[in-house]
Amino acid sequence: MPLRSLTATRYVTPLREGGSLPAIVEADDQGLYVMKFRGAGQGANALVAEVLAGEIARAAGLAVPELVLLDLHADLARSEPDPEIQELIRASAGLNLGLDYLPGAAAFEPAADAPDPALASSIVWFDAFVSNVDRSPRNTNMLVWHRRLWLIDHGAAFYFHHAGGDYAARAGDPFPRIADHVLLPWATGLVGADATMTSRLSGAALDAIVALVPDAWLAADPAFATPAARRTAYRDYLHARLGAPRAFVEEAQRARSRHV
Repeated sequence: MPLRSLTATRYVTPLREGGSLPAIVEADDQGLYVMKFRGAGQGANALVAEVLAGEIARAAGLAVPELVLLDLHADLARSEPDPEIQELIRASAGLNLGLDYLPGAAAFEPAADAPDPALASSIVWFDAFVSNVDRSPRNTNMLVWHRRLWLIDHGAAFYFHHAGGDYAARAGDPFPRIADHVLLPWATGLVGADATMTSRLSGAALDAIVALVPDAWLAADPAFATPAARRTAYRDYLHARLGAPRAFVEEAQRARSRHV
């Protein structure tokens, strides 16, 4: 299914916990969304990572808030008194990303919300697959809502794409930073998670997810002549990374063994 396209109609409040200064906005469907701005520090690449990682997680059976495309008009800056936020809104006029706002959700606390080992193993596998460097004890990027663990904030995934170049060359990377993952102590079922997650992520599913990324966000990398060429690079990377042997799973198992 394509991502729904909406228009931001009201800037509600900034979320200053995030380094990219996301905000809660209201859209023309009367819903509230956490907007990730194209004009923030990491630019459109962070939005590409949000779509790819978020929809891969969803396809693999993990809980992720709905992602939507949000059109933002620069006029919304006039009602915001903070000059920094005014500048961010104006720099982000056009197409941005929104995540469904989960009212009343609480930040995940490892000491209080110890997860099921099978779920923890699946999340560790997923973050290693998408090279997500931002799920540490310092910043878990998970919420507890209606007694379920929800994954948010995937703008730091696929971190290598900020350097441009040949993505496929990184497909076999083991991702040693998985050792910092907040859920690694509970990830006792990585072998089972590997079998489950790979069975859920078919090549066709990955192709459909890559197709969701707007061309406008793919055009910023001079290493690729066209958005289509860059889209192909992501698709080839994901297909190759999913193939056996998966060094990122072996690395996660090694990191997990050091916690025992």
